Order: sequence, then C-alpha cells, then structure tokens
Amino acid sequence: MMDRELFKEKVADYAKAGEPFLFLIDFKGERPFVCRHSEAKEYGLFFSLGGISSFGEPKSIKPQMEIQPMDRTLYARAFRKVLRHIRHGDTYLLNLTFPSEISLDCSLEEIFHLAQAPYKLYKKDEFVVFSPECFVQIRDGFIYSYPMKGTISAALENAAEKLLNNEKEKWEHNTIVDLLRNDLSMVARHVQLTRYRYVERIDTNRGSLLQTSSEIRGELPADWRSRLGELLLKLLPAGSVSGAPKRKTVQIIEDAEIAARGYYTGVFGYFDGENLDSAVNIRFIEQREGKMYYRSGGGITFHSSKEEEYRELISKIYVPLV
Repeated sequence: MMDRELFKEKVADYAKAGEPFLFLIDFKGERPFVCRHSEAKEYGLFFSLGGISSFGEPKSIKPQMEIQPMDRTLYARAFRKVLRHIRHGDTYLLNLTFPSEISLDCSLEEIFHLAQAPYKLYKKDEFVVFSPECFVQIRDGFIYSYPMKGTISAALENAAEKLLNNEKEKWEHNTIVDLLRNDLSMVARHVQLTRYRYVERIDTNRGSLLQTSSEIRGELPADWRSRLGELLLKLLPAGSVSGAPKRKTVQIIEDAEIAARGYYTGVFGYFDGENLDSAVNIRFIEQREGKMYYRSGGGITFHSSKEEEYRELISKIYVPLV
C-alpha cells in the first residue's frame, strides 16, 4: 500500500483542502492506505457508511453459510497460553481471534450488497467487512469513540438484563472504556464518558444478538486536520480488538494466534471534507487460495471460561440481515 509517512502526508493534505477521502489501515499500522473518494474504485475498494455509498444497490438474496469452526484443540491451547500471561500479570484483557473456514453460495461482492451494517467495505477479490463497531468519529472539532464489548443471544429470556448484570462482561467493558478514554487523551483534551453501557440489537442470518456500547468524547486541537493521519495511527491498534496494556498484549496476540491479522481488526473510514467516520474491521470474511475464512474472536480475562469464549467465537460468525 504505502508507508506511514506518505500516509500521514496525504491525509493531512486532503483534510486541509477539504478533499473527501477513504482510508484503510491494517491491525499493526504497517500498511496504511488513503485515496480520494473519486479514486477508490480504481483500487478495487467499495464502501458504505453514514449514508454514503460508492457501489450500487442492495441485492435481494439470502446467503446459505456452512461453518467449519476452528479446531477446539488449537483454540484450547491458545486460550491456556493467554490465561498464563494473564495470571503472570503480562495482560489483563486480550482479544483472541481465529479464522474459521466457511462455505458460501454467494460472492464477497454479493455479501457486501446484502449485509445490513453501519460500516461496510469490500476489497475486490480479497475481503469484505460489515462492521457494527465505530472506531472514531470527528464532528465539529470533537472526537468520539464507541467501545463495544459484551454480546448475548437476544433469544434468551431476559437477555438484556443478563448481559448488563454479567460480571465478566461488565469488567471487560469497563476495561475497554478506560483504555479508550486514555487513548483519546493522547490526541484530545477534556475527554469524558458521555454514555455508558447502552444495549443495541443486531439481526443476523443465525438469529438476533444484543451488544453493549458506550460513548466517549474529547475536544481536538484547532489544527487537527494537519495532524489527522498521525492522530489515526497513534490510536491504533483499536483497544477493543487488542487489549490492555496494548504493547505487551499485541506481542502475546502474535504468539498465540495462528495467522497474522492483516487488515482484519484494522480500521477503515471516510472523510467527507468536514467530518470523519470510521470503523473497526470486524465481521470480516477473507478469500485466499480458493477458500473463504470468517475471522472472529472475543475478549479473554481472568474470569473467562474456555467453552464460553469458544462458543462466542462461533456465535459471531454471521451475516447481518434485515
């Protein structure tokens, strides 16, 4: 794609000129990319977010998906490794993810059209993202983050109450809120929690889910446009898909997981000339060597259960439908 310095330079130039642009950054921030809105199709990139779309109308198909979950033994081995690090105090929250092979009766492009999500990105013949999770938004000189942690099947009796009262989910959510509040403090002032643990519903081809999110806000410096590329890179990797403390946790992730993440759990976003919206690259299907893989995972803490975390990894393999 391009190096970090060129990325920062181009983002600053576009932002100061009020030029709309699309950006994409991998998990480790090593392969960032930015282009003008008008150039996105030339690079095989198609997106939809905030009512802005670069690619056609939705198609009325219903995908059939078969899942070959990642091996339980491999997951158990990685889970135990992560738990050892937690017990040694190396990390206290780590997002552990794996690819599961899937079979679909439609293409990545068709999934892009079909999926109902606030943030969608399709990289031609490589991957598709249909993310429910915001990375950051910038509006009127303020930066916002919406950490999303905590998932439960909406079909369970008193599902919302169970989710909100689950001690493990509550602790995990609080940890991410604190982490992202600290992250925003690196680039903004007067950072504050403005909404806490509200519940949202997601309808999928495998049933409905409830998830909890919060809202954090900070005030950006007056010259934020000239430093926008640097700002974005400084906030990576996203706390909700890495963990805390970040640096050590990322090292453990690289050792525990079986495949490099690449653009999975990176971010993408769009600047419309005034404001910016962006997403964390979760709900991610990639295509390689003639096969399709769905990347998914969840946060591991001292209180985590191996079986519950494995089931959560599988439950997140879905396509969101109307």
